[in-house]
Amino acid sequence: MATDLSMYLRRLPKAELHLHLEGAISPETLVELSERRIARPGAAKLPVLTLDEARALYRYTDFSGFLLAFKAITEQLHSAEDYELASLRMLERLHAQGVVHAEVYVSVGVVYYWRRTSFEPLFAGMERARIAAEQQWGITCFWIFDAVRHFGPEEAARVFRKAAEMRHEFPSIIGIGIGGDERRTGAEPFRELYEEARAAGLRLTAHAGETVGPGGIWGAINIGAERIGHALTAIEDADLMAVLAERQIPLEICITSNVRTASCASLAEHPVRSYFDAGLMVTINSDDPALFGSDLEDEYRLAAQQFDFTREQLRELASNSLEASFLPPERKVAWLQALEQVV
Repeated sequence: MATDLSMYLRRLPKAELHLHLEGAISPETLVELSERRIARPGAAKLPVLTLDEARALYRYTDFSGFLLAFKAITEQLHSAEDYELASLRMLERLHAQGVVHAEVYVSVGVVYYWRRTSFEPLFAGMERARIAAEQQWGITCFWIFDAVRHFGPEEAARVFRKAAEMRHEFPSIIGIGIGGDERRTGAEPFRELYEEARAAGLRLTAHAGETVGPGGIWGAINIGAERIGHALTAIEDADLMAVLAERQIPLEICITSNVRTASCASLAEHPVRSYFDAGLMVTINSDDPALFGSDLEDEYRLAAQQFDFTREQLRELASNSLEASFLPPERKVAWLQALEQVV
């Protein structure tokens, strides 16, 4: 039965809408990046990571620890070739799960703030991987430039304006978002920057309601976010639930992520089923699969086995992911038609 379900899930054309490039890097790939750095002319001769050392970087107990683990992984990315390898491995794994389109967050804010380096040369590697993956496997990919909210609006402005600038040459840069620690900085300080990004033709997302109450989600809606990442605490506010249902604002739900970061106390308490039954536009996503040990196929399987989603409801979740994507309408229609043919 489990094998049959896996085969069904892989046949469903679906989109991954909440996935961080850095969080998709496996410990094995991290070791390979470390080894490649040593061989690179002029590179700092730092010790090569062992697999045990790499795996140790992925251990954490709460959301703050997760952020530190995420930082440790990003510190291993130094060149366009590093970003190319990480991107290609990510897209290959997505293709194997039946993902036909991905909209991937990349932590440009981390590159600027912690690494103090230019992003354009690194992005060239990501683009090479995106083009190669589309040619080889048919999977398409858009990039979302993510700012770290607790670095402040000035740092976010650098990220968003770089996205707007580079989008003229690279249409695959589709939008912007704010991640990081909501407990330190809400959405309101970014209102003007979101208006500026919208005027520049960028699509707007925001992580919200992951580690704070429903006020964080209201804040994201009020600054114009078109999709909400996590939205875990919407369940606490009946008025918010009604607005999300009425407006059909897509929610990028990441079940395992919420439990692993201790944002949600247990699987049994996760509101994904309540959201779906209330008519909210739920999409299922993996967030940081290497850090959470659960890829997109696992998340769909979890929805079926833990939350009793039927196969037709899993198809509806896949349909939601395509409809909520930033793909042009004709591409959405084509994939939705293909989805209807899956038996």
